[in-house]
Parts: sequence; structure tokens; C-alpha cells
Amino acid sequence: MHFGEIEISILNAGTFYLDGGAMFGVVPKTLWERKTPADSRNRIRLGMNALLLRVAGKTVVVETGAGGKWDAKNRDIYGLAEADPLPEALAHAGVRPSDVDIVINTHLHFDHAGGNTRIENGRTVPAFPNARYVVQRSELEHAQQPSERDRASYFPENFAPITEAEQWWLVDGEAEILPGVSVHPIPGHNLQIQGVQICGGGKSAFFLADLIPTRHHVPLPWIMAYDLYPMITLETKRKWIARVVREGGAILFGHDPDMPAAQLRERDGKIVVEPVDGNQ
Repeated sequence: MHFGEIEISILNAGTFYLDGGAMFGVVPKTLWERKTPADSRNRIRLGMNALLLRVAGKTVVVETGAGGKWDAKNRDIYGLAEADPLPEALAHAGVRPSDVDIVINTHLHFDHAGGNTRIENGRTVPAFPNARYVVQRSELEHAQQPSERDRASYFPENFAPITEAEQWWLVDGEAEILPGVSVHPIPGHNLQIQGVQICGGGKSAFFLADLIPTRHHVPLPWIMAYDLYPMITLETKRKWIARVVREGGAILFGHDPDMPAAQLRERDGKIVVEPVDGNQ
């Protein structure tokens, strides 16, 4: 996809499996299973979609998936591949890890920041040695001291090596990262999560991460049980869905394994999801 001078590629950083009930909160299984069937362990298949942006002479990666630093037990729990798929996806696009200038993490949960680092000679090091990693300052602070409610989502090996290497670019609230690329708070999943907006050529794209993780989460009440602040999620979704519809932009889903990009249209008072060809 091209947005003026900005080129966007959607990369497959792998798939994983989470409990379907947790993914849809108070929505009954009889409803959500019509959209995405569960396996024998009540898990549904989810994508880990990353973005590759080429803008202003810079190479930017948005999200890094779950990475490859997993033992056999956790690979089985989450249905993860043994190797990290993201480096291969980048290589297919002609990008080496050393070519990446900026990595944007929407937040530091393992399925969004696991590929921030890799193991080299027995040490965990930044996977992108020349990149600055962008995250909300408050998110890094929270990741370092998470609550009992969300401790299982944060793994220090995904972010501590970035601190040691002094590669963080910490932002506070809305910030322009590069011309046409900005981050915006989208609280609800937690208070520190950020979305990414890409604007160029009179068009916009919105990567809203775990605010609207799949196309099935577009309806306002379809909110994950993982969200720490579901009522804040509700109002944040209301705000951003209205904006996406108003601006006619593309919405890029972080966890939809089958439809990573779409447009939202309002028809007869309902929001309709229409797929977008990510290669255009």
C-alpha cells in the first residue's frame, strides 16, 4: 500500500492461539464461535501482524510479534512456531535487521514485543541493533512493575536489553515519529497502549493494536476479557471507529489472521467491514 511517499507492507510475524472466551469477554461462545471456531482446548487462532514502513528514507517496523525465545511448554500453550517468523518476513521484503531505523511497539505484551530481542551467544540482545524503539514512557514503567492482573503478559527479556543498550525512544502521549507517522494513546486494554496513524497522499491508515484486534472486535461491546479497563475501551473504540469511518481510512488489525486490512463503512446505522488488498 502507498500513502503518498509512504510505503506500507503488512508482515506475517506468525500465529498463536488464545482462549476464545478471554478474547471476547462477555460475548457468549454461541455468538463468537460462529465467527472464529475454537479448537479442542477452546483456543482460537490469531495472527501477529507487523508493519514495514518506508518513509522519509527510513525503515520502520511496527510490532515485532512473539519472537523466538520460547521453551517447548509455552510454545505448546500458545501454539507458537519454534522459530521467529518475523526475520524471514523482513528478509523477503529485502530488509536486514541492521537496516531497521525505528521499531514502534504499541505496548510491551509478549505478542507485540517478543521479537524486540533475540538470543546471541547465550545473551539476549536487541534484534534490531541500529534501531530506536518507540513506546510510551508510562508503558515501559508499567512493564517493569506490572500488576498481578497482567504480569503474565510481560517478559523482561523483551525490553530490559533495550534499556541496557540505550535504544529506547520514550514518548509521552501523542507524538510525530516521522512525517506522516504518529502515535496516539488508545487506552482500555491498558492505560499506556498506543496506536499508530499513517497519513499521506490524502489517505490515512490506523493500526489500533489491541483496541480492535480483529475484524470481529469492531462491534462496540465485543471487548476482550484481557482488557484492564473495559469501559475505557468502549469509549476509546467509539471515538476511533467514528474517526476511521469519517476519514475513510484503512484499519489495520494486529491479530486478525485472515483480514489484516479493512475499511469501515457506515450503512443503515451499522458499521460494515470491507477487506482491503494490502498489496495495493
